[in-house]
Amino acid sequence: MNQVSSRLLENVSYMKEKLGVGKSFDVIYLDVHYAGKDMALFMIDGFVKDDILHYLMKLLSELPDGALDEQPLNKLLRTHLPYVELDETDDFEKVIDGVLAGPTALFVDGMAKAILIDARTYPVRGPQEPDMERVVRGARDGYVETIVFNTALTRRRVRDRSLRMEYMQIGRRSKTDVCVCYIEDIANSTIVEEVKQSLAKIDTDGLPMGEKTVEEFISGRHFNPYPVVRYTERPDTAAAHLYEGHVLIFVDGSPSVLITPATFWHHLQHAEEYRNKPIVGAYLRFVRFLAVWLSIFLLPLWYMWMKTPQLVPNALSFVAKSSEGNIPLFGQILLIEFGLDMLRMAAIHTPSALATALGLVAALMIGGIAVEVGLFSNEVILYFAMATIGTFATPSYELGLANRLVRLALLIVTALFGVVGYVVGITVWLMMLVRMQSFGVPYLWPFIPFSYRGMRDVLIRSPIPLKNRRPTVLHPKDPDR
Repeated sequence: MNQVSSRLLENVSYMKEKLGVGKSFDVIYLDVHYAGKDMALFMIDGFVKDDILHYLMKLLSELPDGALDEQPLNKLLRTHLPYVELDETDDFEKVIDGVLAGPTALFVDGMAKAILIDARTYPVRGPQEPDMERVVRGARDGYVETIVFNTALTRRRVRDRSLRMEYMQIGRRSKTDVCVCYIEDIANSTIVEEVKQSLAKIDTDGLPMGEKTVEEFISGRHFNPYPVVRYTERPDTAAAHLYEGHVLIFVDGSPSVLITPATFWHHLQHAEEYRNKPIVGAYLRFVRFLAVWLSIFLLPLWYMWMKTPQLVPNALSFVAKSSEGNIPLFGQILLIEFGLDMLRMAAIHTPSALATALGLVAALMIGGIAVEVGLFSNEVILYFAMATIGTFATPSYELGLANRLVRLALLIVTALFGVVGYVVGITVWLMMLVRMQSFGVPYLWPFIPFSYRGMRDVLIRSPIPLKNRRPTVLHPKDPDR
């Protein structure tokens, strides 16, 4: 049975079977009688705005007998149900999916269509500032887990008449709401279509991890740690990328928005740089870049110098001085690498009230006592701390984790093959990044292929009045700002 019947009993029986009325306590079925006609309402408890539904039911209860004898569908939609979000359908699959998503289904005896009343509400937290993207000055709102709230926060900042929010559903069972967002007059149509086709090809029963599951389907490269989409929880950051010509992906139930395409350099930018004067923002960007490079190359380079001290420049001869301790140097570095990851995972699972105590214990054990007993040398602690600070200074959490794996790989090949391993490891890493693309955009652009204007904007936080051109690699329809 795929079509709604004009016989109410058949419709009610089918809906009860498919929705599990009586088995699931939160599926509500109401048998009502208004205007001389039998009616049925199906809804999910917790998804319905009670005051709106009560108001509509009150209006229906005041209708005299016979008010719906002729053209009941027209009269209900145009007169007797004064509500904005109403829809009609004769497709049972659409009705069932609609009820499970939140709207209320109304069936009327003698009417071969169902009315969907979208008077839903979801449990939602306030749009507070995201922890991962804090700024000293600037907006304090952030995306939440409800897709409609997130699209509204975006439209608040992008009041462009060509802003498009295209709705999709993904997941055979979950029917997760997904929205593709872009400015039609700016975004390249090829990129938009590629994003939509990538989403349409997703064939799975559900998206339990929300936007992360979507990313794995549309990006591929499952054994490549580098992200080809950028995450953000800030509406102002998302709006800035829309004006450049990027395409956003909203996933219901996720507070993070996917920005596509995204290059390596996009993951190194932060809203804080644009909340300060250009010269200050340029300085902050320089320090950030320095920290990221240190997080990748410093520890393997120092280890290589320790093993081949003849390569150390005279001006840096003090760097190679170290008492190795009771454990080989490579073993010390691996222990600290794994120990820090253990500490990070422990911090995630530790209640906030105990986080300070955990930090004190870690500092005493790893810092002081471990050096005193000869487990680690002071230099290992120092250089690893510098590399770790660089990891935490990386704006993108995903990029920071990928860089950490690259650092570990460089350490291993340097330990095995010395200088040759270090050089070859960096070369392989660069070749991997050069070969990567994000929806047809080279991952290392504007470095490779080189673009002077683009590279200037990457390295230097240019004043906004001077950034009068959109990134050429996106091939925007309107290249001028």
